[in-house]
Amino acid sequence: MPRTELRQLQLERLQATVNRAYRNVAFYRQRFDELKLSPEDFQSLDDLGRLPLTGKDDLRAGYPYGLFAVPLREVVRIHMSAGTTGSPSVVGFTANDVRHLAALVARNLSAAGVTADDVIQISFEPGIFTAGFGFHYGAEALGASVMPLGYGNPERQVRVMRDFRTTVLVGTPDYALTIAGAMEDAGLDPHELSLRVGIFGGEPWDESVRQTVENRLQLRAFDCYGLAELGGPSVSFECPQHSGLHIAEDQFLVETVDPVTGEPLTAGEEGELVFTTLAKEAFPLLRFRSGDISRIDETPCPCGRTHARMARVGRHADDRVVVRGVCIVPGQIEALVGSVPGLSPACRIVVDRSSLLERIEVHVQLAPGTVPDRVGRLIQMEAEVRRKLEETLGLPVDVKLGAPGTLPAGAPALEETS
Repeated sequence: MPRTELRQLQLERLQATVNRAYRNVAFYRQRFDELKLSPEDFQSLDDLGRLPLTGKDDLRAGYPYGLFAVPLREVVRIHMSAGTTGSPSVVGFTANDVRHLAALVARNLSAAGVTADDVIQISFEPGIFTAGFGFHYGAEALGASVMPLGYGNPERQVRVMRDFRTTVLVGTPDYALTIAGAMEDAGLDPHELSLRVGIFGGEPWDESVRQTVENRLQLRAFDCYGLAELGGPSVSFECPQHSGLHIAEDQFLVETVDPVTGEPLTAGEEGELVFTTLAKEAFPLLRFRSGDISRIDETPCPCGRTHARMARVGRHADDRVVVRGVCIVPGQIEALVGSVPGLSPACRIVVDRSSLLERIEVHVQLAPGTVPDRVGRLIQMEAEVRRKLEETLGLPVDVKLGAPGTLPAGAPALEETS
């Protein structure tokens, strides 16, 4: 679609979204009224900048159903974030939203050369996060055969690849390397497999990782980008040119803003990505801050697609880190640790990326003056921290408990080793 027609389509869909949000979401109606704005005031895409940004704190304040724009009886699916920053962000889908998600993911898979003749092995967990189901629905909409294997047991992943002649692997790049390691341990030559395409996301990765994955698994690797709050793995994707990720601009209006001031930036300037949904029924979002730093390129792509591209996300506006597709924020981990009686909230989070499977280790210490009456109590405290962290993150965590003062003052809250 020519960009002039695309902009007109975006305006029409933006006006419909603004009307829906104003009528049905009290949070947005209050914002409009405070600014003395009405939906009729939005006559161009530039008018969107008159609205304040929507942050993740706003979503958490609306937990669980406060930002839904339809009655619960019309919501057919509910997903949420991990909740590492407090209350989780809850996302609802109408039946139409699910169809849109499936069509978008099918579009992304098709751009990577995936067809109805492929066997797609999905290593994202089909749980409360959106990625597993998003890719599942998209693959089915494309007519491909789906193996929703989920996460864990890389030896089983390799066995299924071999026995069922998997042609497409979907997951995180880190886990793809774990599978490659299991394949090598089994003495299996990648040329004996049928793999040809890999779709990877959920964590930052660069060209060196792409080359390693492609060489070890003998496939062509494509990047994808999505956010749980926007409906999952459907926001942007790579085409065969590997020159940025095409944004689904018919579904999402994207801006870049200064991550400190929130002031809009021009296309090409690096800044924080801000998204407005254009077709969501259950959960419309206006100017949602992603926390991800990137830049937008509106120049034509050699592939012929007219949608703008975004550069790979390599860093975040806050201090979060992504491990196996899960966002971890040091401040909220400290809050979880501090909720255990007898422990100081101070902690050190160590993300070990040196092995094929990333590991998280959290060092904690007793609060000053705390003297447990028995060794068993120390073991209980350590186990309680581990349970809280694993329930919140959905990932295994190693916990190391030390005496008061074990963690030096001013020590970094987060360390990454590779």
